[in-house]
Amino acid sequence: MEENPSVDRLLGMHAGEGRAADPLPEVIEACQRGEREAFRELFEIYKDRVYSIARNFAPDETVAQDVTQEIFLRLFSAIRGYRGDSAFRTWLFRLVVNACTDEWRRRRRLVPLEGAPLAEREGPRSIESIVARGEIAVQVRGALAHLSPRLRIPILLRYVEEMSYDEIAEVLRCSPGTVASRLNRGRRDLARRLAHLRGRV
Repeated sequence: MEENPSVDRLLGMHAGEGRAADPLPEVIEACQRGEREAFRELFEIYKDRVYSIARNFAPDETVAQDVTQEIFLRLFSAIRGYRGDSAFRTWLFRLVVNACTDEWRRRRRLVPLEGAPLAEREGPRSIESIVARGEIAVQVRGALAHLSPRLRIPILLRYVEEMSYDEIAEVLRCSPGTVASRLNRGRRDLARRLAHLRGRV
């Protein structure tokens, strides 16, 4: 896949703070037995990572929190079915992808996708209070909002979750070549939409 340094830098600004490590096997086993403290530990490990993906499929923070809660409800219901055939993180992010895609479809039925629905919707702020990095992050979020989930999800898993092509392929149940193709298409689209930011990062 051809690299685009400008897009890489812009997406890097949108990334989280490194990968979340897989929980210890005994924590997962305790969750499977229904132990509340283990569920709490699992939530603390992944809550920020899950929210960061959900935020890209929701129009505001409140909806993103609702989606995150729904994902953890699904997790706690489904965790007994985890058999360790793949890394727990990969298994979890299949749930995340499914929940976020469901939310995107639901919102598309209810509200036409116009403009940049995922841009931050805050009250009026003075120009002095808006730093350049924050402005750019909002524009990147808006550009991501225009991508279909088919292209947006691989971008988020690659740049926010720092997953390898093989890991993304396992989450999406497709080939690494398909992941590369979708990433390439998504990056081209973002490069076009964010061309006006060249030279600012």
